Amino acid sequence: MPSTAHTRHRYLFIRILEACNADCFMCEFALSRDTFRFSREDFAELLPKARAAGVAYVRFTGGEPLMHPDVMELVRSGTAAGMKMSLITNGSLLPKMVERLAEAGLAQVIVSLDGASAATHDTYRRSPGMFDNGLRGLRAAAALGVLPRVNTVVGPHNYTEMPLLQEVLTEAGVRQWELSALKLDRAISYPDPDQVRAVCDPVYDADPRALLVPMGKRFYGDTPGEQERYFAESITPRASRPLCHVADDVIYIDGKHGRMYACSCIPHREDDEGPGGAPVREEGVIQLDTPVFRTHADFFRRRGPEVCSGCSTTAAGYSDDVARLGSVAPWQY
Repeated sequence: MPSTAHTRHRYLFIRILEACNADCFMCEFALSRDTFRFSREDFAELLPKARAAGVAYVRFTGGEPLMHPDVMELVRSGTAAGMKMSLITNGSLLPKMVERLAEAGLAQVIVSLDGASAATHDTYRRSPGMFDNGLRGLRAAAALGVLPRVNTVVGPHNYTEMPLLQEVLTEAGVRQWELSALKLDRAISYPDPDQVRAVCDPVYDADPRALLVPMGKRFYGDTPGEQERYFAESITPRASRPLCHVADDVIYIDGKHGRMYACSCIPHREDDEGPGGAPVREEGVIQLDTPVFRTHADFFRRRGPEVCSGCSTTAAGYSDDVARLGSVAPWQY
């Protein structure tokens, strides 16, 4: 278990399926027709364990969560159990489902948008109509009282669009924005790092009263050392030493493989050092904060700032905020 001094609410991520209707070039689940679905029965068994572990926020990931036939009931049951419910979606199905999701109690919706227009985003995602549906869904969510957020995967192909995307999202009423670096199993090369800084520094330094400012760290790093590692070695910014506090506050469940991890980034990085998560079930029963999980989490709490190579900007910023402030605002991860 986390230490007795641990008073922050925790985040539970659940990959509820791997199927997806998008063809994003950077994603291992592109156009997947995998048959796995996280069941309502498993979620019902999990919820009291999550509450006992200090979880207050639950986020469904995929694949495309809105393709899960029971997603409404999963959101509804989580809300009834006192959880703040969230999901991340490509947005294609959101306009026709957002009212029912809001009625079920969805507290936050995250749409993946990588370009500033349909002409670019739909090309990157290889999915016509996705940009327009995503924006329509976000506007509708905001009107229904569901916190609208956008996650953007940024790399050499699209970083020049970030100032315009910032304006588009501000106009659409988006409240949170994550810019995280493109993470592939190869080096990411920028011909001119100074040009990246010239284009994107103003995005981060904008007046938050006028423009939506990205959460967490800059995708290319806040410090000279982080930026050197990013541009020279493709190592994304990570939690600052000495500790990664995300490992105290996050449980990520890969339902299909029955494994849990101390960060949502770890299961996607097979080359990271350290223990490979922990089984969700022991003797057939769902258990959280098991000794095996704590060994795994403690490793990344201590060693994450040194060994992790695929951290997200929000995870890194979350950890640094905890170290500096002792607490964070809701939904900062």
